[in-house]
Amino acid sequence: MKVKKVITAAHSRFAAQLFGIASIIATLIAPLLMIWIAASIFVYASIAHHPNPLTVQYNRFAGYRFYGAAGAMMIIGQPIYMLFDNWHGLVAVWAIMVAIVVPWGLWAIYKASRENWQDMTIEVETNE
Repeated sequence: MKVKKVITAAHSRFAAQLFGIASIIATLIAPLLMIWIAASIFVYASIAHHPNPLTVQYNRFAGYRFYGAAGAMMIIGQPIYMLFDNWHGLVAVWAIMVAIVVPWGLWAIYKASRENWQDMTIEVETNE
């Protein structure tokens, strides 16, 4: 039996902004960064199958930003760390990640809030 379900515009907008918001928080609070790298996989995957294609698009680009910055720090982080030869290297790597994730993430969150979101009605299969 199929049942109609409404996905509100507010839910679609929040889902589009969620990965960016969490990435910004985790990047700004450095101890959360490693936890977020693991948890973000589940958040990203759950939003990647959202019925609203605009929500999926915002999620995809937020993932590109965060995973791209984290991956780049895996490659260029060691030389940057060795350049400073002490804890300043860790701060430099973290600052580069902040400079990439935070401004672009804030812009995407703002841009998503300005979109014209619409309620969606989908049909869901039930086991009744």
